[in-house]
Amino acid sequence: MAGSTDNQIVIAAPLDVTWEVTNDLDRWPRMFSEYASVEVLERAGDKVTFRLTMHPDENGKVWSWVSEREADRPSLTVRARRVETGPFEHMNIRWEYREVPGGTLMRWIQDFAMKPTAPVDDAGMTDHINRNSRIQMELIRDKVEQHARETGRGAEASVPS
Repeated sequence: MAGSTDNQIVIAAPLDVTWEVTNDLDRWPRMFSEYASVEVLERAGDKVTFRLTMHPDENGKVWSWVSEREADRPSLTVRARRVETGPFEHMNIRWEYREVPGGTLMRWIQDFAMKPTAPVDDAGMTDHINRNSRIQMELIRDKVEQHARETGRGAEASVPS
């Protein structure tokens, strides 16, 4: 058995702005409420290997892991995977971007399996990821839209007059 989630949100900002902001790892601690820090370990072309560290959980535990992601701008996709899997057998994430009326559709597809020793099973993690993805996507949407407004690159700037 394995888990899979598929979440999406429309961001009222041009695709270029959404792509630029959401793929800037240095911004992630300000974009995601759960990440305390991001440390880039290696860059090789469009592939980045990095360590994510979360804020302490309700028990004071700090979770941290290494992931890699590879952006493919022509296809408007990013493929990511956990290198240090922690409680997961595997965790793969695909980010997709598409221009839509009113802005950019950002979609996250996550495929994973939990280890038998993990504190939660696949179904429990699916529920957790679905809940958390909605929260994080709304935060990201708000911050990308704010950035677009502040830089004069809002969705209205991409519509010819």
